[in-house]
Amino acid sequence: MRILVTLTVLLLVLAGCTGSAPDRPSVVVTTNILGDLIGEIVGDEAELTVLMGPNADPHSFAISAQQAARLEQADLVVHNGLGLEEGVRRNVEAAETSLLAVGEHVGPIRYAEGDAAGQPDPHFWTDPARVRTAVEVIAEHVTRIGGVDAAAVRANADAYLARLDDLDTWMSAEFARLPPQRRKLVTNHHVFGYLAQRYDFQVVGAVVPSGTTLASPSAADLASLADAIRAAGVPAIFADSSQPDRLARVLAEQAGVDVTVVPLFSESLTEPGGGAGTYLELMRANTEAIVTGLTQ
Repeated sequence: MRILVTLTVLLLVLAGCTGSAPDRPSVVVTTNILGDLIGEIVGDEAELTVLMGPNADPHSFAISAQQAARLEQADLVVHNGLGLEEGVRRNVEAAETSLLAVGEHVGPIRYAEGDAAGQPDPHFWTDPARVRTAVEVIAEHVTRIGGVDAAAVRANADAYLARLDDLDTWMSAEFARLPPQRRKLVTNHHVFGYLAQRYDFQVVGAVVPSGTTLASPSAADLASLADAIRAAGVPAIFADSSQPDRLARVLAEQAGVDVTVVPLFSESLTEPGGGAGTYLELMRANTEAIVTGLTQ
């Protein structure tokens, strides 16, 4: 009888322990670049779901029904905002939870030309200084989630901020190797405006004169940009590694000059080991590719 009572008490204690263990808070993030930043900030303090897979296009990726359910049940949903996630905008806006549009907090700039002229540019992550602001904003919102150790989150954020400062210093030194007349960019679409502003580059133009990969250039657009390339003497065109570079090659042929098409990791991380598995790796790879491409 005594053994039976002891076993019963033990089972009740174990059941009580199991039932009282709280689930971790959940954070859902749209893009994988933001997902990498938030993973560094959150650590083990929350369950993180990243909706966008590796090598995807943030303008057009879609989500499954299961991902949509996670989004709706999250304690915090973080998205880039500024019109970037066109494929999941409806899902994000319908979520009845705490929403954070990071791009609205980093001092967004506006497109100066092309189809999107005057509209906010969502590609702020090409400027590590603005990413620094984004990390601070994200960390503040994460600390407000119930059940999160705010001190641990702030410590994680501080450690990552130091790494961003190191990245910014290194990029400045690398780009300093390029003389001013070489700091000219032609890309697949308008994606490096923030980098250009931060490191004193001139954006000559884009193959697709828009802020989204969903647009297409006209023959007149290509002819106009070809003229600009010839006038500027640009030695390279930079195309997103996840997008076909056919248009960039067509433009290179139309320009009538020897122009190299250089792939960049501009809008998505890769799988681990793919060249841009983290934000820091992406920025270092792009910096090296830009410097090499413009010193030919």
